Amino acid sequence: MKVQASLLSLAIASTLAVAAAPADAAVSLKSAAIARADVLVGGNATLLRRAPADVLVARDAVVDANGTEHVRYNRSWNGMPVIGGDFVVHARNGKLSGVSQTLTSAQRPALRALFSKDQAIVEAGARFGTQFIGAPTARSVVYARNTTPVLAHEVVFNGIKADQTPTEMHYFVDARSGKILEQWDGIETAKPGPGGGNTGICTAAVGVGKSLTLGNVPLNTSLCSGSYRMVDATRGGGATHNMAMKTTGMGTVFSGSTNIWGDNLVTNSQTVAADAHYGISMTWDYFKTVHSRNGIDGNGTGAVTRVHYGRNYQNAFWSDSCYCMTFGDGDNGATIYPLVAIDVAGHEMSHGVTSRTAALVYSGESGGLNEANSDIFGTMVEYYAASPADPADYVMGEKLFPNNADMKQAIRWMFKPSLDKRSPDCYSSSLGTLDVHYSSGVANHFYYLLAEGAVVPSGFGAGSWANLTPASLVCNGNTALTGIGRDKAGKIWYRALTVYMTSSTNYAAARTATLNAAADLYGNGSVPYNAVAAAWSAVSVN
Repeated sequence: MKVQASLLSLAIASTLAVAAAPADAAVSLKSAAIARADVLVGGNATLLRRAPADVLVARDAVVDANGTEHVRYNRSWNGMPVIGGDFVVHARNGKLSGVSQTLTSAQRPALRALFSKDQAIVEAGARFGTQFIGAPTARSVVYARNTTPVLAHEVVFNGIKADQTPTEMHYFVDARSGKILEQWDGIETAKPGPGGGNTGICTAAVGVGKSLTLGNVPLNTSLCSGSYRMVDATRGGGATHNMAMKTTGMGTVFSGSTNIWGDNLVTNSQTVAADAHYGISMTWDYFKTVHSRNGIDGNGTGAVTRVHYGRNYQNAFWSDSCYCMTFGDGDNGATIYPLVAIDVAGHEMSHGVTSRTAALVYSGESGGLNEANSDIFGTMVEYYAASPADPADYVMGEKLFPNNADMKQAIRWMFKPSLDKRSPDCYSSSLGTLDVHYSSGVANHFYYLLAEGAVVPSGFGAGSWANLTPASLVCNGNTALTGIGRDKAGKIWYRALTVYMTSSTNYAAARTATLNAAADLYGNGSVPYNAVAAAWSAVSVN
């Protein structure tokens, strides 16, 4: 950003200069932590289930205020990624204190494949079932998610589903038997269901967004060569783009001659752009203010937000491949509004945070935890924003539906997941077979009980359409369950995600991760620690 000689721009430049030093210090802390962890990793092969040809590469580090260090590693073997082989090393004062991992064996498979990559592509293609875009790819991997490691081919197909959702399907095909071991989609959606950029000299600006769901809100934008652009110079250059009902490409950045965006009506293309731009900014601020996280990747990199995707597209999604959030228009309010409500925006950006931390695989129980993580933080963003136009609650996406004051319509109800008639309230061993948007319900339920206790939320008491009672909110009859508040619950969940969860964490491991996080933050055996244990038990995760 070039700086013009004005009081505003000088203030911005001074702020950036001051911010650079802490950022450099944080990088230095991480580098030193990784160097120490590398030494510990080298001396603990048995504990880490390390085989002779394993290569362990650190990809992130978290350093606590008390000096405890948590370094996250990826694993490969003979040049092949080990799926489910990632782990986190925990240490203090150069001494190992623990390891978070799901890999259970140092055994590695024979290298000879009996089933070729081309055969794997054919096998996966029979499952894909829709027209694909570009050529499918295949690579050799070691598949080790909750199983003895086996040689496999990871086949990736890209395409567009019938409902206009892009799809990036990953299939893991056993290289000896040809059996498909697991599959998941790299596109992470809000609910189940079927270019432009900066040019010239730009300075930060603040405009007004006349949004659809929140009324008039402040928008951080940029003034570039006499034109305003929906590019947030204060949050990593994150930009909002107009897809103009297309499903390919990145669209064009919203621009205008004035710094007023939209008119509170769905007929103006800028209106929902204002909702999305503001929702993403509030999500950024929530993670920065509450968790000291600087953007999705923690390094201050802004992402692209795309609106007006497809025609009557009734979903929203995060994609790692474009580092972007994308929002459809619904049917423009006939039955569902554009999917730009603030909790949905927070949900999608939180998928990005997950991808840069625990990287919970979007399948089985880890996929349910991935979805729940986005619901949890989407809800916390709604509380953080504290908009009178959208009072915060534990209901996902209620603002998307017209005439919905009683919240009978929503994407999910966190306090009683089964209100959608598909999500279970309580854990069972079959949970991992469900769509991840439904298996997320148990973790959502846990979080509500942890924060609020066995308390019927306002508007959902006995006699309302939901007919809730404290007894109906728990699975074990513990109606005396007391919540610890959103602030403590959110901090426990965030620490569990960023420090203790790995790509294959299941519900049992999530219980352990959150207990570890509570012990770190508030003490082993503390009131919050005991509340975490009680809340998991109340949803049958024991």
